[in-house]
Amino acid sequence: MRVLWHYKKWKCDTRFGSAIGALGGPRDTRHGVPLGLWPALPIGAAEGAAMVMTAIGLMSGTSLDGVDIALIETDGHRVTAFGPSGYRPYSTGERSLLRHALADARGLARRGDRPGVLGQAEWAVTVAHAEAIAAFTAQHRIAREDVDIVGFHGQTVLHRPDQRLTVQIGDAQALARAIHIPVMHDFRAADVAAGGQGAPFVPVYHRALAGMLGREGPVVVVNIGGVSNITYIDGEDALIACDTGPGNALLDDYVFRATGQAFDNDGRLASQGNPDDGWIERALQHPFFAAPPPKSLDRNEFASLALPELALVDGAATLTALTVEAIARVARHLPKPPRSWVVAGGGARNPTMIRMLRRRLEPARVDVADALGWAGDAIEAQAFAYLAARSLQGLPLSYPATTGVPRPMTGGVMARP
Repeated sequence: MRVLWHYKKWKCDTRFGSAIGALGGPRDTRHGVPLGLWPALPIGAAEGAAMVMTAIGLMSGTSLDGVDIALIETDGHRVTAFGPSGYRPYSTGERSLLRHALADARGLARRGDRPGVLGQAEWAVTVAHAEAIAAFTAQHRIAREDVDIVGFHGQTVLHRPDQRLTVQIGDAQALARAIHIPVMHDFRAADVAAGGQGAPFVPVYHRALAGMLGREGPVVVVNIGGVSNITYIDGEDALIACDTGPGNALLDDYVFRATGQAFDNDGRLASQGNPDDGWIERALQHPFFAAPPPKSLDRNEFASLALPELALVDGAATLTALTVEAIARVARHLPKPPRSWVVAGGGARNPTMIRMLRRRLEPARVDVADALGWAGDAIEAQAFAYLAARSLQGLPLSYPATTGVPRPMTGGVMARP
């Protein structure tokens, strides 16, 4: 395994204007080659003929905090080298716009519609991603000719797989023209159209990472973003995944409404409070928690959950504990008790949440991804670089046991410069 650069978290300097100027103005240019219609190759197919590619991945998650970006080298099976990672935070105004976009998206019935502020939000997302790439490639002196593909997830504003509807905003064609690199996007649509949950989509990458640990399974990788999800890995054959419930979204929204702060920094509020165990138990009666994998959530699925009158610190402790308990209870639906858990995503930076998880998951081992040498904040961005490379080869992105899709599915749509 080669490491191209040391892992380094940095905020992108957005003073690079060349890519942004190439964007021009808002327009509707959704054209591309739909790879989701291709039959997926079996696992390991074309192993010997796979070409190593340099891929950049972009992820803007349901926490609405910003754009993660990462570079890897991969043949679509193994990660042969890790590159740098970066972060372009959303401004307060951008986060506010995206929150309005989530509200305006609730009435969507067609993927291509952009009512209310959704068109404006889509353009803001596109510009933010173009700025992230411009700053990232300039900072690390990466020539666009050296990058084979960019994996662009976009910003999820609605996810209703039961209606075969998932909507990620972001103009991939405009982005490709701005950065002069092919862009793979719209990863989830083929899975949802085929009857899958369309999420989680990172498990195949989690398996590639877990294989490097050399641990006895089962291993569970937990990503705590706006929504939490897990990947259960036990050797090469057992790969199960699902969303587990709220991640940081309920907590972030609660703290934002009460204080104006975007999140509970270092879990300081929750660390001073006492969870309302009775409220948590009632919240966990929602039918979602009793359902077996695979299953997925919209960010706002539990937005209607209302806390009783609690002190701010007790409210933060209660919502943190809800996230932890939902993660722990998913173990009931797994084939064997996990021996170890690896925690990534924004929740991994919350010491209070990690302490609660370690207590709740005993005697299993619980590690934060960064402690294992993984770039914990960049895993999802790396994953979409990896998925873009797999898409180019027609390899599966999702499986029956990860999203409920009837057969292994590839996916993605190519936007060319």
